[in-house]
Amino acid sequence: MARVDPSIAAPGRLLRLLIYCGIFLLPFFFSSSVDASVHSYVGDKFAPKGNAFVLHGGSEGLYASFPDPNATAGPGDAFIRFEKITFRRPEQATENSKDTDNVMVQAIVFEVEDRETIGGSAYGGQRAVCCTADLAKLGACTQGTVIYRPSTQNPNWPQVLIATFSGKDLVATLPSHSIPITRTGMYNLYFIYCDPALSGLAIEGKTVWKNPTGYLPGRMAPLMNFYGLMSLAFVILGIFWFSQYVRFWKEVLPLQNCITLVIALGMLEMALWYFEYAEFNETGLRPMGITFWAVTFGTVKRTVSRLIILVVAMGYGVVRPTLGGLTSKVIMFGATFFLASEILELVENVGAVSDLAGKARLFLVLPVALLDAFFILWIFTSLSKTLDKLQARRLMAKLDIYRKFTNALGVALVLSVCWICYELYFKSTDIYNERWQNAWIIPAFWQVLSFSLLCVIADLWAPSQNSMRYAYSDDGTEDFDREDSLSLIKPGPIPSKDTRGSAASIAVTSNTTTSNNGDMEEDKRE
Repeated sequence: MARVDPSIAAPGRLLRLLIYCGIFLLPFFFSSSVDASVHSYVGDKFAPKGNAFVLHGGSEGLYASFPDPNATAGPGDAFIRFEKITFRRPEQATENSKDTDNVMVQAIVFEVEDRETIGGSAYGGQRAVCCTADLAKLGACTQGTVIYRPSTQNPNWPQVLIATFSGKDLVATLPSHSIPITRTGMYNLYFIYCDPALSGLAIEGKTVWKNPTGYLPGRMAPLMNFYGLMSLAFVILGIFWFSQYVRFWKEVLPLQNCITLVIALGMLEMALWYFEYAEFNETGLRPMGITFWAVTFGTVKRTVSRLIILVVAMGYGVVRPTLGGLTSKVIMFGATFFLASEILELVENVGAVSDLAGKARLFLVLPVALLDAFFILWIFTSLSKTLDKLQARRLMAKLDIYRKFTNALGVALVLSVCWICYELYFKSTDIYNERWQNAWIIPAFWQVLSFSLLCVIADLWAPSQNSMRYAYSDDGTEDFDREDSLSLIKPGPIPSKDTRGSAASIAVTSNTTTSNNGDMEEDKRE
C-alpha cells in the first residue's frame, strides 16, 4: 500500500478538525439569546448597588436625527422605545403591604456626559443613588426615589419613566413610550428601585434603540460601509490572483494553492460581514446564521494565514520538501489557535450587543494573545534559520524574495505593536465609551493590516512562468539540517604519502568545484 506523505495529509486532518469544532460549537451559541439594538429582558434580576437595586438595560451610541425637542419619533428618526416592559414581584413581598401602599420602579435614561447628575450625597458624605432621609429633609428629592438633577447640556434630560405597584399587586407595567434622541451621544438605560420590599423583582419586555440610518449601534454603523469596501478590495485582489493562477496553472506550487484558499476565505468573510451588518441594520436583530459563519470563515482565514506564514518561514517547499516531525506540532498549534479565536469571536459577536465591554471577553483575549505571541516568535526564529540556509547555499533569487518577505513581516509586527499600545491607551482612557464614534477604527485597522500583508505575499509568490524556480528541488545534496552542521567543519589539508590518496583528494576537489559551479550557474539562471 502506498504511503501518504504526512505533509499532504495534514491539511485534510486540520480541515476535518475545524469542521468538527464548528459543528460542536454551533448549537451552543445558537441556543443563546441573541439581541442587538432590540434589548430583551427575560426574567432578569436586579443587583444591589449602594442603597439601590439596579439592572443595566443597555448602553449604545446614538446619533441625533432632528433638532426639535418636541418632535415625535418617526421611521427615520433616532429613538429609544419601551415595549411591553412589566415587573413581577414574588408573592411574599406583598405580605406586609397595605392596599394604600405604592411602590415604584424607575427607568432612567441619560447621556454619559450627564452621569454626574445621577445620585447625590448629604453634607458631602457617601454618594447614594436613592434619596435618603437626610436629603429629603434638605428638600433635594423625595425619599424612596432615584436622585437626579436636570442636565445643563440637554434640556428635559435625564428621562425618567415610572411603573407603580399599588397595594398587593404582583405586576406593574411601564407605559409604552418612545424617547426621541435630539443630541448625539452615548446613552445609558438603568432600571432602579429603592424599596427593599421589592426584593426578588424580575423584569420582562424589551427596548428598541434606533439610529437615523437604521438599527445598527452607533459604534458599529460605519463598519457596514467599511466591509463593503473591503469586499471590493478582495474582489480586485481575487481577480488579479485568479487570472495569474489560470494563466500559469501548470507552474502552480502547493504554497500558491494555500494563498488561493486564503483569498477565497477572505472574500467570503468580507461578503458575509457586509450582509450581516446590512441585515442587522434593517431588522435590529443579528442574523445568527450569517454572524456565525462570518466569524467562522474569518477565524479559519486567520488560522490558515498564520500557518502559511509559519511553514513558509520554515522553508517548506523552498528549502525542504516536508516539515518532517514538525507537521503534527504545527497542526496541533493551529487547531488550538482556531479554537481559542473561535470562542472569543463568538462571545464577542454572537450575543447581546452593548457598548460596555464584558468580563468574559477580557478573560478570553489572554489565551489568543499568548498564542499570537508564540506564533510570532516561532515565525521569526524559523525565518532566521531559513535565511541562513539560503545564504549558505547562495540561492540568491530565493534569498531575495525571503528578505522582502521578512521586511514585510517586520513592518507588520512594528505596526501591530504600535496599534496595540494605542488600543490599550484608547480603552483605558475611555472608561465610559465617550469616544464611541471612533471605536470602529480599532477592528478596521486589523482587517486592513491583514489584507495589506496578504497583498504583499500575493505579489511575492504570484503564479508566473518562473514559479518553479522558487520551489524545492532535490539536486542530490544532503539534507539541509545535516548540511548546516557539516558546514561548520572546514576541511583542512590531509597529508598523505599515498599517491592514490592524493589522486582521490584531487578528484574530490574537482567534484566539489564542479558542484559549486553548478550551483552558481543555477543562481545565474534564476
